[in-house]
This record gives sequence, structure tokens and C-alpha cells, in this order.
Amino acid sequence: MKISAMKNWLSACLFKNPQLPFILSNRVELIRDSNIRDAARLVSEIKNVVNLGQGLPEASAADLLKQAANNAIDLNYNQYSNTWGYPELRAAISRKMLHYNGIVANPETQITVTCGATEAINASLLAIINPGDEVIVFEPFYENYHPNIIIAGGTPRYVKLQAPYWNFSQSELANAFNSKTKAIIINTPHNPTGKVFSMAELTFIANLCKQHNVIAITDEIYEYMVYDGLKHISLATLPDMQDRVITVSGLSKTFSITGWRLGYVVASAKLTHAIRKIHDYLTLCAPSPMQIAAITALNLPDSFYIQMRDKYQALRDEMMAIATKANFKFVKPQGTYYLLTDCSHFNYASDRKLWEKLLYEHGLATVAGYCFYRPGIVSQNIRFCYAKSETTLQEANRRLLAFVTNEKPGTSSV
Repeated sequence: MKISAMKNWLSACLFKNPQLPFILSNRVELIRDSNIRDAARLVSEIKNVVNLGQGLPEASAADLLKQAANNAIDLNYNQYSNTWGYPELRAAISRKMLHYNGIVANPETQITVTCGATEAINASLLAIINPGDEVIVFEPFYENYHPNIIIAGGTPRYVKLQAPYWNFSQSELANAFNSKTKAIIINTPHNPTGKVFSMAELTFIANLCKQHNVIAITDEIYEYMVYDGLKHISLATLPDMQDRVITVSGLSKTFSITGWRLGYVVASAKLTHAIRKIHDYLTLCAPSPMQIAAITALNLPDSFYIQMRDKYQALRDEMMAIATKANFKFVKPQGTYYLLTDCSHFNYASDRKLWEKLLYEHGLATVAGYCFYRPGIVSQNIRFCYAKSETTLQEANRRLLAFVTNEKPGTSSV
């Protein structure tokens, strides 16, 4: 083709026919937009919104951590780190895993620092899943799990957590395991329900994993937020499970540093080698100065975690009182910093409709429960995040009472 003819063809393509026949991937067609991120964007666009939506702790990061990050920048930790994470940080994670979780992990061969727990789960799935492999996930689920599985080429297999106490049927779970099952994702403490998986439940899951040679991915990002005397249990500590469990956690929620994007994966050396290869080509490395500051975070005394837990438990109790006055129904969450409520008695067509009313008419951002279910499921749940200040919760209380004053249960025609 002559140069002049090629220019004419390019001009026709770019200017006269802007809608070229691009074909998108099948996977992107299976992934819906995030309701959580919808709410976050709208909060920034609508004036005077009280945000109980996205899981953003309202408390500032400790001054000690912010100063550590500033110092790291000043000391020129501004280039790529070791791809797997600075050795000093991996050593700190190793000490934390032993002290708190009871997991022995070699920092040289079993720990990878990632760009948040989300990347950790993506890298883990990409490292083990082939097309046609099934991944069991409890429903409702943190909304990222569905696209995570799809991106990895897997097929989600759902097992229902049954309201109001969010227990699973042992027979349903056992029947979900089959020759195609490659992995199961367990989130404990569980977002959005606040459920903390018990030793009995984890033992049942572990036995199925061993029976069917299945890898368990445990998302333990809320591990320090467990209330009323309950204890967090890492699945990897159960007999004969450490080599078949990929443990995921991070610093975002615990230290109020969600924007630092620091997560980590702990797994056997064989699994870690595979995860590291994927991580390398996904993100290369987590932010360097943040990694250095994270060493300071992980060296904080146990008293820091106890004070944080007690603070969130008190905020949970306050959020429950607010939701009760507003006629929302729920079961006391055992962990996390979310309250998942039943709004079916308000008689809205879906929780999305109620979410819109609360946001647009009352200036209260929440999360609609449908995003915690597979596409196509109509749900009736609203999730409130209570990692907020006293002032924010009291204003949320005022707005919820204004809503319920004009919205008696069962009267809405929306």
C-alpha cells in the first residue's frame, strides 16, 4: 500500500468511522462495575455526604507511621525494591505470622509482599488456576472474588452462607467439591457478614481440602478485628494444612493505610515460587517507602492491636444501636468493621433501590448487598461501615432516623 493510500485509510478509520469493530474479551463481559467504588466516586461528587460505604477507616494513620514513611522517602527508598519485598519487611511479617497466627514461614522462600491483599489474591489464583478449574466461594462474598476468579480463567462455584447466622450447610459444601475443584476461598473474619469461622467449620473445610487435594486461599485482612472474646484462627495452623493453604493479609485495615497498598502472601516454598512469578509481571513490587514504614507498623506492641479491637467493638455496638432505631434487622457481627443488615421489610424492589434513596435523598452512602452475590441475584441487604468517628456516626444516625420517619416498613412502592 502506498503511503498516501495508507494515510487515507487511517484517516477513514480514526475520523470517519470512530466505532471500529473492537471485540472485548469474554472475561470483561462477565465482570460488572463495582458498587463499592460507585459509592466512593459519588461521595466525592455529591456535597455533604456521610460515608458509611467503602471500607475506609476514618481515623488517621498513626503519626509514627507517617513519619516513618517520610523518613524512608528522605533516605531515598524511592526506587524498585526487591521484587518479593524488602528482606527486612519479610522478616517482620515472618515474626508477626509466628507470634499472632501461629504459622512458621521462611521469609526468604515463603513470603511475598504485594500491592494490597487484592493483588495477593489475584496473583495466587493466576498461579494455580487453569481454564475449567472450579473455585469454591462462600456467598455472600467480598465482591472482588468473582472477578478475581474470572480473570484467572476459573469458574466460581458458590456455597451459600445462610442468614441470619451465616452458617453453611456441610452437605452443600461437600457436594460442591468435585474433580474440577482446584481451590476454595475463605474470608475470616468475613466481609460483608462479620462472621468469624469457628474451629469446627475450619476443620470441616480442611478435611475436604485434604480429601480432594484442593488448595485453600484464606483472606485474613480483618484478622485483628475479632470481638466478644472470640479468637481468629488461621486455617494453615490445622494439621497437615500449611502446605496447601495460601494465607493472605495486609496492613491496610489494621493501620488505617488503605492507600499505601501493602499486602502479603504466605505459602509453601513451591506455591510461593509460582506466586512470585505472577506477582513480578503484575506489579513488579509494592511501593518502596511504604514497605520501609511497614516495618515500624509491624513492630508495634500488642497493646496497639488490643486498643484498636476495643475501639472497633465499641463502634460496632454504637452502629448496631443506630441501625436498630432505624428498623434495620441484623445479627451481631463477630468481626470486621461492617454491619450487614436485612432491609427486605422496607419493601423495595431491591437493595440497590434503597441504596439510591439513602444516597440521593438523605446524603448517606452505604453499600448495596447485591454486589456481594453472583450477577443476577436480587438481594435485600445494606452494609454499613462503622470504622468512623463519633461525629460521623451521630450524623448518620440523624439521617437514618429522618429516612425511617417518612418510610415505615412495608409502605414503599419503589
